[in-house]
Amino acid sequence: MAIDSKKPIDLAARVADRRSGRQSSGATDGAWRRETFCLPRGEAREKAREWFERFPKAAYMTEIESWSELADDKIEFVMRRLPSAD
Repeated sequence: MAIDSKKPIDLAARVADRRSGRQSSGATDGAWRRETFCLPRGEAREKAREWFERFPKAAYMTEIESWSELADDKIEFVMRRLPSAD
């Protein structure tokens, strides 16, 4: 019986295979439209407000998916919404 040593690269390959299989199978996560921004704090607030006005949360399920504070008072964030309001 051979001992199978697992390495980080093996795990990375397995995760990548699962992700590619999920997207090709038409999972609901692929339906989201995402856009990433990196803006100064004030402009980031304005951009988020603009998205919520243009794509209302009730119709498009718009949300700030993730955000982080960077150097020089910049905010990097990902806006997520559905492609259409049916």
